Amino acid sequence: MTRVAAIDCGTNSIRLLVADVDPVAGTLVDLDRRMEVVRLGQGVDRTGRIAPEALERTLDAARRYADVCDELGVEAIRFVATSASRDAENRADFVDGVRARLGVEPEVVGGEEEAALSFRGATGVLAATHPGPFLVVDLGGGSTELVLGSTTPEAAYSMDVGCVRLTERHLLGDPPTADEVAGARADVAAALDVAAGVVPLGKTVTLVGLAGSVTTVTAHALGLPAYDPRRIDGCVLPVGTVLDACDDLLARSRSQRAELGFMHPGRVDVIGAGALVWHDVVERVRADVAAAGGELTHVVTSEHDILDGIAWSAVPA
Repeated sequence: MTRVAAIDCGTNSIRLLVADVDPVAGTLVDLDRRMEVVRLGQGVDRTGRIAPEALERTLDAARRYADVCDELGVEAIRFVATSASRDAENRADFVDGVRARLGVEPEVVGGEEEAALSFRGATGVLAATHPGPFLVVDLGGGSTELVLGSTTPEAAYSMDVGCVRLTERHLLGDPPTADEVAGARADVAAALDVAAGVVPLGKTVTLVGLAGSVTTVTAHALGLPAYDPRRIDGCVLPVGTVLDACDDLLARSRSQRAELGFMHPGRVDVIGAGALVWHDVVERVRADVAAAGGELTHVVTSEHDILDGIAWSAVPA
């Protein structure tokens, strides 16, 4: 048994998981799981640089996470950074700041490794209850990873579309205009066309969605009065129900989204774009499965994602 800390720093949020991991028994027991919306990717798509205020918010959260690790006696830490820090010209400032606060080197991973970690985290739980091949979709702020496989990843692709990136590029209206939505959808469609040339979407038997946009859409589809991870994790919903929930969130104003009891304040302005991406991914996968002679009727949501995959990988060899 090893007590590890996994930190996932994305475009929109930074998350911590402290867990006891036993690779021999194949068990991972949560001790602390938390998330802060820091919006590290603020403006990166436009400027190519991490904004000073975004860096400060992120490093403040890293300091708090270091305190939690000390309190719980963590033996090993792995800090994985994804899309925003991967794209930024000044990512060295981010790397140096994390190292100073946590004593570890943040790993700015590529899209394929990000997809593999997400696949490991999600399927470690779902493989016992759902058939493969799995298409695991990790919908983040700056990118969306698609990874297909049964027991291990067989094909993966990282699309440069995510809830923060598309909001800043297109969805500026409140609510978004029809032209803004059309522009965002064109970006997603183009990215999916490329992805489908790498990942055979039509082979999907179980479609699994991960991360905050997907879990928020699921909470909306379930009509939850407050966010409840126990209801959301492993939830199986008909495709039509998911698409309707996505459309409804996209059409709402920010004030209407903020009134929803399950909505994290840090997602109010970007959940419309997240819902749009998830809608179009689900719709495209359903069409490709049908074209291959199959039928996709349901979608699975998982609270176990890249963070769990990082925790598994943090155990020293």
